[in-house]
Amino acid sequence: AILVPPLLILTSSNRLVQNWLSTLQAWMSKTFSKQLMLPINFQGHKWASMLLALTLMLLSLNLLGLLPYTFTPTTQLSMNMALAVPMWLSTVLIGMRNQPTISLGHLLPEGT
Repeated sequence: AILVPPLLILTSSNRLVQNWLSTLQAWMSKTFSKQLMLPINFQGHKWASMLLALTLMLLSLNLLGLLPYTFTPTTQLSMNMALAVPMWLSTVLIGMRNQPTISLGHLLPEGT
């Protein structure tokens, strides 16, 4: 768990392909972004890096829980709410700013 974050840090270099680890990381982030952002319009693509970081954090925290005698932080409601509420609130506020009538329509029951 201590060695994984330094391996994920990108280093700047003038070479196109630095090593196999950075190539693998670039390929995985490109594949993830392509799969995640395929059904979303172009304006939604700016969320790709934040969603990638959130997914990698959740994946590493949950995989850490597979080790014996360790605790998975995502079992606590406080951790999940601390991640979910800001994402939900930012989505609602950006939707209200860009398309207020459609966003208000999503908050009402269907048929009203």
